[in-house]
Amino acid sequence: MQDVENIVNGQKLFLKPEYQEVLQRKKQFEGSMGAIDPKKVDEVQEWTKSWEYREKNLAREAITVNPAKACQPLGAIMVGLGFENTMPYVHGSHGCVAYFRSYFTRHFKEPTPCVSDSMSESAAVFGGLSNMKDGIRNCNALYKPEMISVSTTCMAEVIGDDLNAFVIGAREEAEGELDNTEITYAHTPSFVGSHITGYDNMMKATLEQLNPARSERVEDAERINIIPGFEPYLGSLKEVKNIAKMFSDKIVMLGDHEEQWDTGAGEYKLYAGGTPLADAKTAINAKTTISLQKYSTVATAKTIKNKWKQGYETCNPIGLSGTDEFVMKLSELTGKEVPAELKTQRAKLVDAMQDSYPYMHGKKFAIWGDPDFLLGLVSFIVEMGGIPTHVLCHNAPRKGWEDDMKAVLAKSNRADECNIWAGKDLWHLRSLLFTEPVDFMIGNVYGKELYRDTKIPLIRIGFPIFDRHHLHRYSMSGYEGGINLLTWITNGILDQLDEETKHIGETDYFFDAVR
Repeated sequence: MQDVENIVNGQKLFLKPEYQEVLQRKKQFEGSMGAIDPKKVDEVQEWTKSWEYREKNLAREAITVNPAKACQPLGAIMVGLGFENTMPYVHGSHGCVAYFRSYFTRHFKEPTPCVSDSMSESAAVFGGLSNMKDGIRNCNALYKPEMISVSTTCMAEVIGDDLNAFVIGAREEAEGELDNTEITYAHTPSFVGSHITGYDNMMKATLEQLNPARSERVEDAERINIIPGFEPYLGSLKEVKNIAKMFSDKIVMLGDHEEQWDTGAGEYKLYAGGTPLADAKTAINAKTTISLQKYSTVATAKTIKNKWKQGYETCNPIGLSGTDEFVMKLSELTGKEVPAELKTQRAKLVDAMQDSYPYMHGKKFAIWGDPDFLLGLVSFIVEMGGIPTHVLCHNAPRKGWEDDMKAVLAKSNRADECNIWAGKDLWHLRSLLFTEPVDFMIGNVYGKELYRDTKIPLIRIGFPIFDRHHLHRYSMSGYEGGINLLTWITNGILDQLDEETKHIGETDYFFDAVR
């Protein structure tokens, strides 16, 4: 057991004899008390690595195994935390919200403010109106937000709760308590789409509900909005803002969650940073809005282009060409030359790419993640001469994304070796890795089991990452973010090279202290 004089973590604790004895005794109750033949298990496991099983696996439609996505409310919460003094509020069960808070907190290593109205069995039968009325008033009284950002979970959506009517009802019964509190809301059913769909739905609703009608729009010819999308790398938000400041002080990020998940030690602040509500309420007046994630803002784009009649652009500032496109778009929209500082940053990235090119060139990669993340990262790998052999996007949109990815892969001189797997999960990827192996995987923490199974090295880039610290503090975007990507990937390759050349007199002929 634990010794107060020598506290050990779980990894060492469960290796102690008393725990090992418990685990051994427990085995007699597993596997139908010995009815399963271990040899048969091994036989089936080996079969799952075959081409025969791969075909059956890829034809699977009725079930998801090890999904490479999360659900809508997660994205909606990120939107809420991107605005000043805003409390995300989930209309659903307490368990759902505990999951969302835990998910973000494990990735960012920071507390995640979010409340719920704790719908229970009775609410599932009679509806959640009473929960909403009490919950919003309690949220307002306890946490004193300037805005409450309401989203939904499966339970509320299945029974058909109407958020618009519920919010109106809550205000009417609040006896004036909510008169000075903004309440934005969006339906975010967990059983449709993914976290990027929830981000899109909540961002669209927030902008529509905070801004006046188009007839009241007063265009500010110098203002530009930037919507970052579902961005788990806080350094990317900082980098994008730094680049924007070089062109204009009238560029506003809508949904800036950088400070919320990057607070310092000392007294905890419930609300940190975020886009000022005054800026959010005048977003309609901007000349142009730039989305950094095209497929995280599909519905939001329709509001901006069709309802607001505002200019709308998409840029994905990951890698050299992606950052070039973003920088040149800012130059075009502001009418200003590209600053010398950015030209210097670009030159440094190009120099670094030349240094590392021999190690990435010709390497085969399996990559998974969100649609816009993949478009940017795969473009960078192609720029470095890598081969994106398997590009898997579980939450790939039905329209447009595959064509965009094909255009990226077409720039590779090994495009015929590259495969796109839209709508597939990580158990599908397991079959692909055993039948068409690659040199490296790039993805989130859930690739750890694939690494243990296939022995293909995992380079952790993406969301979520629970088992490594502080990667989220770095940038993936911009020229400096490009150097970070280059560093992570190249050093992952060099780590594996060291591993493969460590045996004295057998494999160490290529050992070199200078690479």
